[in-house]
Amino acid sequence: MQAFDATRLSWPMDWDAEFGRKAPLFIEIGFGNAQFLIDLAIRHPEANVIGVEISLPSIKKAEKKAQTNKLENIRVIHGDARLALWGGMPLNKLQRAYINFPDPWHKAAHHHRKLINGTFLHLLATRMAGDGILEIATDDPGYQEHITEVLESDQYFQSQGDKTFETEDLERIRTKYELKALAEGRECHYYHWERSPQAAENSFEYPEEIDMPHIMIQTPLSLDDISERYNNTHNYPGDTPVRHLQMFHTVVMDELREHRPALLVETHIAEDPMPQRIGLTIQSRPDSQVLIGLHEIGFPRPTKGIHLAAAHLARWVLSLDERNKLKHHNLAVELTG
Repeated sequence: MQAFDATRLSWPMDWDAEFGRKAPLFIEIGFGNAQFLIDLAIRHPEANVIGVEISLPSIKKAEKKAQTNKLENIRVIHGDARLALWGGMPLNKLQRAYINFPDPWHKAAHHHRKLINGTFLHLLATRMAGDGILEIATDDPGYQEHITEVLESDQYFQSQGDKTFETEDLERIRTKYELKALAEGRECHYYHWERSPQAAENSFEYPEEIDMPHIMIQTPLSLDDISERYNNTHNYPGDTPVRHLQMFHTVVMDELREHRPALLVETHIAEDPMPQRIGLTIQSRPDSQVLIGLHEIGFPRPTKGIHLAAAHLARWVLSLDERNKLKHHNLAVELTG
């Protein structure tokens, strides 16, 4: 069984090709020790089963259990569930989605981290088949109230019965966490919902991987001059917030495999669905020029957000001296203005 990194998925994935067959696609989000996930794959050999989990030890457990049970109809994704769905899942593909005992994030400051909200359900609806099934389980009273409120106000899913939830489900396997909750006297709530007839506009376009950013600037300034004028953090709010953090002196290898002095700018880009922490470089070039580009450390994926971050850095460099002149660039965003 192959484990995928959510940040390295194709946008989107061809899951039929990956499994080597066309079959109903199931997903479990946050599979923990993989007990439910493995049982799902065993009980449904006719389905291709995907598990998404942020915990690397859980990924290893799932791989070992799948190997022990000789399961070929299962794959796991390590990383964020929103990214796995938004970037890696084709439209109208998922037949079933399971979310078992998601982290309730009790602290008020952490409520925004709750997985289940209106935006997530909208995203999930765009990736689910018209007759897709959504099942959720929780033992947390506060999260149960939150899930109930979100589902009952959602237009893309509807209950399969006359109740919002049940407090017993004898057909599902009892997971280790579920048994612990019941033993400690916590009541579990089970939501059996399905995709409603309401069409879901795809507001979650697939990310696009574009060319590596490349900006050449003519300048009389040295790298030391540029570094001396840099302060700690440059913030650029907007639809895709960008933060340029610390700047360091370094050395990079150019296209001729020659080492050149450079400045490295630690940068954070809050781009949906894949925020990235990257390094932008300002390289010293011949003829009083500097080249602004993307360092390959960490294997970044050059998206529009990265081009935007490079544009912010280029504008700042251009503003340092009236003699600075833009020579050329390949950015997918506006550089002037």
